[in-house]
Amino acid sequence: MAQWDKVKCLPTQVLSELYPSQFPMEVRYYLASWIEEQHWEDFNVDDTAQESQALQLLEQIVSFLQDMSQQNSNVVERLRLQHIAVNMGAFRTQPLLLVKIVQEILRQERELLIQMGAPVTSFPDSPTPQPPCPPAHSPLPATGTMRDEGLHSVDLLVFKVLELQSCREQIHRMQKELQSERQSFESMLVQQRQCNGVDPEVPEQVQKLRTNVQQMEFNVQALSMKRAQLLEEAALCLDQCLSHLIHRIRTWRREQHLATIGAPFNEDLSPLQTWCEQLLGVNVKIREEVVLAAQECGGAEPVRKLQERLERLFQTLIQSSLIVDKQPPQIIKTQSKFSTSVRFLLGEKVAPGRPALLKAQIVTEAQARNLVQLVAIPTDNVGELVSHTALLDYNSSNKTTCATFKNMCIKKIKRADRRGSESVTEEKFAIHFSGEISLVGFDSPCRVQALSVPIVVIVHGSQDINAMATIIWDCAFSDPDRVPFVVPDRVPWKQMCMTLESKFMSEVKTQRGLDIYNQHFLAQKIFNKPDYSGDFSNMLVTWSQFNKEMLPGRAFTFWQWFEGVLELTKKHLQNYWSDNLIFGFIGKQHLHLILQDRPNGTFLLRFSDSEIGGITIAYIAPSENGGRKIQNIQPFTKKDLEIRSLGDRIRDIASITHMYPEFQKNDVFKKYYTDEPRSGSSGYLGVSIHTKVADEGCTAGTSASAVSPNEAVRDVSLSPSLPSYPSNSVYRPEASPHHHEQHAFYPGTPTTYQNEPSVDDMSFLGIIPEQPSISLFSPANTAQSPGSPLSRSMEFEPNFLETDIYDVPH
Repeated sequence: MAQWDKVKCLPTQVLSELYPSQFPMEVRYYLASWIEEQHWEDFNVDDTAQESQALQLLEQIVSFLQDMSQQNSNVVERLRLQHIAVNMGAFRTQPLLLVKIVQEILRQERELLIQMGAPVTSFPDSPTPQPPCPPAHSPLPATGTMRDEGLHSVDLLVFKVLELQSCREQIHRMQKELQSERQSFESMLVQQRQCNGVDPEVPEQVQKLRTNVQQMEFNVQALSMKRAQLLEEAALCLDQCLSHLIHRIRTWRREQHLATIGAPFNEDLSPLQTWCEQLLGVNVKIREEVVLAAQECGGAEPVRKLQERLERLFQTLIQSSLIVDKQPPQIIKTQSKFSTSVRFLLGEKVAPGRPALLKAQIVTEAQARNLVQLVAIPTDNVGELVSHTALLDYNSSNKTTCATFKNMCIKKIKRADRRGSESVTEEKFAIHFSGEISLVGFDSPCRVQALSVPIVVIVHGSQDINAMATIIWDCAFSDPDRVPFVVPDRVPWKQMCMTLESKFMSEVKTQRGLDIYNQHFLAQKIFNKPDYSGDFSNMLVTWSQFNKEMLPGRAFTFWQWFEGVLELTKKHLQNYWSDNLIFGFIGKQHLHLILQDRPNGTFLLRFSDSEIGGITIAYIAPSENGGRKIQNIQPFTKKDLEIRSLGDRIRDIASITHMYPEFQKNDVFKKYYTDEPRSGSSGYLGVSIHTKVADEGCTAGTSASAVSPNEAVRDVSLSPSLPSYPSNSVYRPEASPHHHEQHAFYPGTPTTYQNEPSVDDMSFLGIIPEQPSISLFSPANTAQSPGSPLSRSMEFEPNFLETDIYDVPH
């Protein structure tokens, strides 16, 4: 009943507003002890599985009320309790609603008590005595949806403070009683001297009073010791709650950082703000109790140490309450404007009329390290920031206090000496925010500071891709508690793979990720092991392999190539990818293996291996010697797809008829076709651009010489003696590509293969090199037809490999 003993002393108006009609104050009064002994906080009101447990509590409440009504001799009270018991029975259809109401009532009681610090006075006598406390209900089993541990700790801390206040008031009351008893004792001693032994009862009364005084002095001393212990326990509990809070804030910051690579992130800071405000209120109450204890004990050493401890906790709470809620762009080009904002979670405590001015300053990695390790404010200015100051502004509508830095700009930057082969896009900076904030009830302003996530400063747009590689590596592989901005030089492939998939899905805005074969090909590419069919999971990828070393035979790094695919898919292929129409990342060996036994005209879409940001069509075509061959059409780039969409290009090419494994192309791509332009009212005939590949031959009026020979399809003959894929292959035509639960390329399973090609199956295969490519629509490959000026066509000469890499005789 510790909480109810405090609550019942609150003002009458507050009490009348606290309890709803569904749960009147009488229930809280008569069942005070029992209610506070139940584990209401363990309930999840959204979990219907807990309805039976809630119903048990409801039945106990109804039963207690009925028993009390029968025992009550006051007719009015008896009828009132019976009426309440009947009304409480209405909760039988939704017992969890009762739990929710009780949870809210108890929470509001605690908040009112800690805010008002109401003194305890005697409660008016009831017309009937309060019955003994009903038996406590057994605790509920633990569930995965219990109330947050940190917030539960705050509730325990509030109870600790209330107990501390109650102990102090009890000491004061006993001290008054002791003083009165001492006066009586002294008066009796005077009377004893005056009687000089005449009255034999006086010595007995003196001895009785002496005993009472001694007992009361002992009780006061015992309570004082208990008070000192409660102060220590309250400070310890506050320290633990603050540790929980700091952990949650760090978790929020980490999730905010990981959002860069597509991780889920809930940016709502309201729960943390409430938590901060509660801890500040509790800190103030404990400090008040310590001050009172110091006055009574003359500032003893334990009390001084306790005051110092509470001051440290207070400073830690203030420092942790300043958060960069809107991070600056992590890649910032000099002379370009950007914005960012900082939020103070104790904004309602900022002293009115004393606005807080925050200042932003760009710092190097070394300066950021000194800030964290040595708390050294940077003095050297390494960059010139425009619009680098902002006032903390309180928004009453959403109860937030933020400083918004608008139109910021890095005018110039001073770079540090680079180490070894480190480039400017590998150098990391941060923005440091600092200022002084005055709080209500505190004389001295509090200095606060916060650090943004790492940023890379560039001077030209061409540096953007390499800068993004630095940011992704830093975000994905840094330790949450690292020294700024230390990152490992190498990480396991499984971590890299998850990062690439998360970034791909986030940027493309798709629910379809990278399947195990996509991932295996990416591993083969980054490790330069095209023939390796084992597990790459624990192989270590270095930063150099990710974005410093050029891929073999290419003029770009792995990340530059992957980012090109990502950009192409995001802007032009998002729906195709989400509809499982693009195979994606596949090696030549795997491509040959799955297409070799397919009929002519079967095709699939894959990302180009040799060109940044290109998608190509690989398909089966007849060869000149009567066999079959795999052809790879010149990759389509972003510029190509801006001129004519991928769906229309697929419709244009007559050589491809079925999407792998055997879906009619017009069935699966029909929704991506666009209507051809018609003649307008101006009298002009409409024109259109069509895609034509070389093996389809030249149309009338079109000169084949207008197309460069290097623009031809790429082919390799298929050996009729090559073994076919096993009959139980997952590539059997079993599903439509538009059914999102099954993959068009791997029917029967969402995103994985049932059978992976063995080393024996792939041992005969070689690598099919791609030729250097030129855009389909580059000036060298476009020419006006000498026939009709109203039509244009583009054709390509076949470009056969000089040597068949499979040693198949022609």
